[in-house]
Amino acid sequence: MRVFVTGATGFVGTAVVQDLLSAGHQVLGFARSEAAAATLTAAGADVHRGTLEDLDSLRQGALATDGIIHTAFIHDFSNMAASAVTDRIAIETFIAALAGTGKPLVVTSGIATVAALDGGRLGTEQDAPNPNTPGRHRVPSEEITLAAAAQGVRSSVVRLPTSVHDKDDHGFIPMLINIARQKGVSAYIGEGLNRWPAVHRLDAARVFRLAVEKGVAGTRFHAVGDEGIPTRDIATAIGKHLNMPVVSVSPAAAAEHFGWLGHFFGIDCPASGTLTQQWLGWQPVHPGLIEDLGNGSYFAPGK
Repeated sequence: MRVFVTGATGFVGTAVVQDLLSAGHQVLGFARSEAAAATLTAAGADVHRGTLEDLDSLRQGALATDGIIHTAFIHDFSNMAASAVTDRIAIETFIAALAGTGKPLVVTSGIATVAALDGGRLGTEQDAPNPNTPGRHRVPSEEITLAAAAQGVRSSVVRLPTSVHDKDDHGFIPMLINIARQKGVSAYIGEGLNRWPAVHRLDAARVFRLAVEKGVAGTRFHAVGDEGIPTRDIATAIGKHLNMPVVSVSPAAAAEHFGWLGHFFGIDCPASGTLTQQWLGWQPVHPGLIEDLGNGSYFAPGK
């Protein structure tokens, strides 16, 4: 297959491109800059220039390929509503281009869309997104993607955990490490029993590739390695490597200590990927988050 990949030089997208190429596919990578284009060329991918706001460029990329993996997202935490609108319009553009073709469209969402389920149970691929969770900005995109199955698009959603980890991670875990360095303590909220799922990015990349190859239209997939790590354990691993105290902060003080990240670090969103494993024949094989923290790459000089 020739696959159009957005976010192709991002943390997850880079791994997706490599996994596709290693499996014998061709990749058309979406690039906003000359530097991104050079990175894609060096990796062995073809380059398509444009931005998420450039709908003509998105349409051209869709029409020139056999399927799409959409990992790009504008992570502007000061205006996530606007980022969500840009994402939704981009997906609508893809759907219009692919309607009636039966070609695959794989869109990224987040497991935080199914946080705080009744009884604290594991979220599954069959759980609809909750518009009242911290992941609610992803809900409209998830819904329109799945609905596109009725328009002759082999559309599916890959939900990613709160932590997708590996070297070069620039997500929530490095932010927590930086906050610990600034505050002199590694903290968790309350009792720290709320759970975060996690996945190694190489395992996540394989889910995207399998979804574009054989995912059934209208399906949600969970790229889950660790089903639910207590946030206290994450804070403890960080404190151990930074040689600093591990402490609890009250929910009322979370915003002061963590800033906007406290809103996410306090959620409970354990999740299962069992159905994804069954449907795609996928198994996570790379290190879990606590093991990854233990190898020291997150704490190397310059991090």
